[in-house]
Amino acid sequence: MSAEEVSARVEQVYRQDSRRILATLIRLLGDFDLAEEALHEAFFIAVERWQRDGVPDNPRAWLVSAGRFKAIDSLRRRARFAASRPMLIAQLEELEQSDWSDEDVEDDRLRLIFTCCHPALAADAQVPLTLREVCDLTTEEIARAFLAAPAAIAQRIVRAKAKIRDAKIPYQVPSRSELPERLDSVLRVIYLVFNEGYSASMGAEVTREDLTREAIRLARLLMELLPEAEVMGLLALMLLHESRRRARTSPGGELILLDEQDRSLWDADMIAEGCALVEAALNTRRFGPYCLQAAIAAVHAEAPTAQETDWPQIVGLYDVLLRAVPSPVIELNRAAALAKRDGPQAGLQRIDAILDRGELLDYHLAHSARAELCRQLGRVEEARAAYRRALELTQQLPERRFIEGRLAGLQ
Repeated sequence: MSAEEVSARVEQVYRQDSRRILATLIRLLGDFDLAEEALHEAFFIAVERWQRDGVPDNPRAWLVSAGRFKAIDSLRRRARFAASRPMLIAQLEELEQSDWSDEDVEDDRLRLIFTCCHPALAADAQVPLTLREVCDLTTEEIARAFLAAPAAIAQRIVRAKAKIRDAKIPYQVPSRSELPERLDSVLRVIYLVFNEGYSASMGAEVTREDLTREAIRLARLLMELLPEAEVMGLLALMLLHESRRRARTSPGGELILLDEQDRSLWDADMIAEGCALVEAALNTRRFGPYCLQAAIAAVHAEAPTAQETDWPQIVGLYDVLLRAVPSPVIELNRAAALAKRDGPQAGLQRIDAILDRGELLDYHLAHSARAELCRQLGRVEEARAAYRRALELTQQLPERRFIEGRLAGLQ
């Protein structure tokens, strides 16, 4: 293979497998920073070695081994000079004797999620750490998901890594008796991963399929461990949203709203599986927020056309959801459904009430929704101001083009 072909193959493996490899290296090395250093060393070596020797049959296993050996070399060098020499030597001996197989790698990301969501860690650090280490989201992407400053998110991640190292938090999936109390954080992480993939916070693409697929895969793994209603609900919710992927953008990559999508492009198999999971979860009568959100998504999925959507049922489900989980974002979504049921003025009143409380002021979808309802009501100047504010807060290029189009179309 040429140097260009090898570089392209290395880049492809990095995109597809780097977080799985990192998860395994963290398990083997017991140290986030050492594992990240080893990961990058392994990919650096791969560019040269694969050009000389050819791409191995199992690139992922090769990279895990290369990273592990690089970490061993690094620990040897440190042990020669460090004051903590006995501790480093002990760590080195343990690492040299540790064994692993490629079969272990598939479960390592789930192990890593549970480590990052360990109750010993601060609650506000668990999800950012997981999104950074398991899913390779940037600090800026995570900050956007949390409507927080990147510096604050970075600080939480650094503190959480130190806590895992110093407290020797175990790298393992908890026992069945421990799973329920650890479940909420893990479900939240998986859903945030999916959301970033379903609607990327920045960049040239609307979606990131690698993230949505990974989130769905992790939810399936989790359901094997704990087939609880909320796990079923989350998997159903993600499948029902993912079923619309092909219809969400035009061939040129432009954003298409739900009401305008070609429903023949929706994935019928995903919809069938998602709806079956919703029914099974609701039948347990132990359902929670994810099941309710999945039920809303199922109503959308089952409507033959946008005009035939059962908006009264959706508003009713949002009423139940809001009682279970009071949230301004859920309230915003309910306002959009209310506008469909009772007209744009009813929805606009609810959105204005949210913004008047000082909530969602930096959330672009709140301003975009307000702009759309003002446009429908003929309140052009208000619509223009709201679209401009949404544009200021939007970093995803297709969303920016969509908003710019709406602005240009205002008369």
